[in-house]
Amino acid sequence: MSFNLKISNFVTKTIRHQYSWSSIVNSRFTSTDSKTAKKPKTGILMLNLGGPENTNQVYDFLLRLFSDKDLIPLPAQKFLAPFIAKRRTPKIQDQYSQIGGGSPIKKWTELQGEEMVRILDEISPETAPHKFYVGFRYAEPLTEDAISKMEEDGVERAVAFTQYPQYSCSTTGSSLNAIYRHYKGLNKVPQMKWTTIDRWATHPGLVDAFAENIKKELEKFPEDVRNDVVIMFSAHSLPMTVVNRGDTYPAEVASTVNRVMEKLNFSNSYRLVWQSKVGPQEWLGPQTDESIEGFAKNKRLNLLLVPIAFTSDHIETLFELDLEYIDDLAKKAGIKNIRRCESLNDNPIFLRALADIVKTHLNSDEMCSKQLTLRCPKCINDVCGPMRE
Repeated sequence: MSFNLKISNFVTKTIRHQYSWSSIVNSRFTSTDSKTAKKPKTGILMLNLGGPENTNQVYDFLLRLFSDKDLIPLPAQKFLAPFIAKRRTPKIQDQYSQIGGGSPIKKWTELQGEEMVRILDEISPETAPHKFYVGFRYAEPLTEDAISKMEEDGVERAVAFTQYPQYSCSTTGSSLNAIYRHYKGLNKVPQMKWTTIDRWATHPGLVDAFAENIKKELEKFPEDVRNDVVIMFSAHSLPMTVVNRGDTYPAEVASTVNRVMEKLNFSNSYRLVWQSKVGPQEWLGPQTDESIEGFAKNKRLNLLLVPIAFTSDHIETLFELDLEYIDDLAKKAGIKNIRRCESLNDNPIFLRALADIVKTHLNSDEMCSKQLTLRCPKCINDVCGPMRE
């Protein structure tokens, strides 16, 4: 087998889908332990950005982040990345100190992985035993180390499962490029047969989990203002240079929002807004903080923030949304009632959705989505082509 690979080229076809979504929702967790001594037949690599578990890990996290050309292309990146990481470390350490000392994203990912494989062992015995692996891009456990562990465990079939529901070249694309570079750097063909789950923005379980959490949070508003609450779906923004190359992320986030509002029967007015802008260049907008101020000026004083592109709590929800926007900005702007919808974290509907997504993929003939095979029309990344070939 030649090594001009894309992640999804390493796979044999499997059996057709046999279980409906409703059957997965009604299934019960099993007692199967993903840490079983049995050789895992199927390994699921859960790809995500990651985060430092304590403040001592912040510099290394930032260094990896600013060194990633897929995420933040910089001139003289090899020299600028350490400089920027060092300058930003004290500020980011302080932010993590205010949310408990570190990111909880590893804890949540491991919990989600455990429950996902328990369900999979029950509903997909033909691909069992299943084992999950955490592969972070910028924090330990790193994607490359997780792949080595999968190879060491003798996994037969490997699934690269992005934990970003909506695809972006800067997030999922970067993780898939990292897998490609890993094998190319080793100059070896994978022993495992790889396939990829690269997006799942409109999966019914994802939509149901968001809708359930929103309904619960709306009930916490005073009854006389509940129907006037503006639902603000907040997602991590992208530089317009990335958007204008043809990145599908904005459209995919919007598709999630639309499905969720359909599930809610469009009970409230809503907007899709964007957070976490960095630097002076133009980013996708409107920005979440500016939107809060704008609604205040327009006398829309009851707001519900919904982190629609984040499935687990991390610094963008716990610090940026909760502390910067709700505890500080909204009060100064004169907002009367503002809440944040709980992240999906350990939501049972969401956990069963993860298992259904994997099972459906395993039972399909797809090595990846058709969208993944198409490069952005103005792509400038030399790795994106070979990764897809």
